This record gives sequence, structure tokens and C-alpha cells, in this order.
Amino acid sequence: MARLLSADLSEPIDCLIVGGGPAGLTAALYLARFERRFLVVDAGDSRASWIPTSHNIPVFADGISGQEILLRQREHLARYRSEVTHGTVTALRRVEGSFAASVEEAGGISREVRARRVLLATGADDVEPDLPDLPDAVRRGLVRYCPICDGYEARGKRIAVIGHGDRGLGEAVFVARTYSRDVTLLTLGQGMHLDAGERERVEKHGIKVVHEPVTGLDVEDARITRLRTASGDEHRFEVLYSALGLKLRSELALELGAEHDETGALLVDEHNRTTVPGLYAAGGVVRGLDQVVVAMGHGAMAATDIHNRCELPTEEEVDGADSSA
Repeated sequence: MARLLSADLSEPIDCLIVGGGPAGLTAALYLARFERRFLVVDAGDSRASWIPTSHNIPVFADGISGQEILLRQREHLARYRSEVTHGTVTALRRVEGSFAASVEEAGGISREVRARRVLLATGADDVEPDLPDLPDAVRRGLVRYCPICDGYEARGKRIAVIGHGDRGLGEAVFVARTYSRDVTLLTLGQGMHLDAGERERVEKHGIKVVHEPVTGLDVEDARITRLRTASGDEHRFEVLYSALGLKLRSELALELGAEHDETGALLVDEHNRTTVPGLYAAGGVVRGLDQVVVAMGHGAMAATDIHNRCELPTEEEVDGADSSA
């Protein structure tokens, strides 16, 4: 059955989904329609909720906010009498052919959930720039994190990219060659040495580089009126993109020995299986293109594979049967 209440937890469930963002809620929808026993545990801090408006979600031609996406996904899931538990999974371990998860629910309730398979859709956190009044600027869509999502709406505008190193330079070049010829890279005081090849890229795309820390950001009437640096210089931009990277929420998988890249992003196969048997990962915690529609696709693929493998014994159960033969 799709709907799962506390009374249903005496036996291992088919799947525990950790995270209620686009990936986790898509997986939940699929598992609900497959009539599987599952539980979604969500801490309520999906990065998607910070998206002011995304214009590259198919079907939503006028754009849709991240909060609206999550609301519609939850409403869709509710049609199948499926629940989302507000809480946090604080630990995950392997026990007798399944997983045991320690869940801290809202209100201080603690319990253990056993699941034959687990899908981590825990996402990531943006490394935030040290800017005055940042939350307000993000809500207004003046400081953004995804030029793929909304760069089209900023085409031809004065754009600043906040970052340094390969990531900052790479995003500045992407914005300059795709959307605007007026792009400035703000390193926020971080030293950034450009080799000959990097200088050539900067010059080719007309990117200006400002190395000084930012000391002030003035916003009026939903626009940035001026940005001040430590030297007292003032700059004017219409849009700021932050390219400082992500902090992956992959700790639960890493503690189980899942393979990952140098950033902590989990490595998965074509079915979104990690290298830990029975453990899946989807969305921003996985190495790949960080997009809402990609996360939804991950959730769909993982849930379908979980359903197809639910009738099969777990690897530990197979090993146990072989050893007793």
C-alpha cells in the first residue's frame, strides 16, 4: 500500500526516501502508483524552495517558482493517500539484509525505520557569498544561482558572476558566451591567478575581473542600484550570479562507503544505484547536471528500479542463503 502510518513500521518497508525535493517527491509519486510501502522523510529545506521563478520547466511557459513546484508535487502525491514526514534522518546503517534509519521527527519524536532499500534525495546547499542583505536579494531574484535556469531572462543585461577558481571562471565564460557581453567576475577578495589560457578566455569574451571584497549592496525597486567594493569603487549590475559551489548532503551515503567524486557528489549507475547495494541516490546529491527536471528524472528511474527489484532478495539475503546451503 502507498499510504504508510506508524503502525505499518513493524516490518521493513520497501523504500525509505530521504528528502522531499523534486527528486524525492517524484520517486514517492512513482512508488505510490506502484503501490509500494514507503516513507518520505523531509527536513523542509530543499534548495528548490529558493528558486524565485524558473522558466525552463517544460509545460510552465510563464515560469514557476520552486515553492510552487514543491507544493504541486505534494498535492499530487496526496491523491494517493501518501504522507511526507517532517524530520531528519540522523543515521543510516545496514542490518540483516536491510537498512536501519534513525529518524528525528518534528516535535522531538525519535524512532527507527527499517527499509529494504533507501533512496537519498538529500540535495545540496549553496555556498553563499558574503554579501549584505543576501536573503532579500535572493528572494527578489537579484542574486541567483543557476544561469541555465533563468539566464535567458537576463540576456543582454549587466551581469556579475561571484566566484573564483575554475568554477567561477567557467560560469563567467558560460554567461558571457551565452547571454551577455557585459559580464564581470567578482572574486570577493580571493586571490585568483590567471594562466595564459585563462587570460585568453577572459579577453575573448570581454570579461572584467574585480578582485576586491564587496562591502555594500544597495537594492531599490527590485533592482541593484550599486555595489561597492573595499576601495570605494561603485559598480552597477542588473543581475548577480553566485558560483561559489555546493556543499553536498552526502554524509549518510559516505558513512556506508558509497563512492563519490572529489566534491562529495555520489556516483551512480544508469538506474541511480550507488555502489552500496540497495542504496540509491537522486537529484543534487548525484554528480551531474544540477537541474529540477534532471532531479525528477533521477527520482523516476530510481523508483522504477526499486519497484522492479522489490520482489528480489537483497544482496545480503542472497549471501545468507548461500552460506546456509
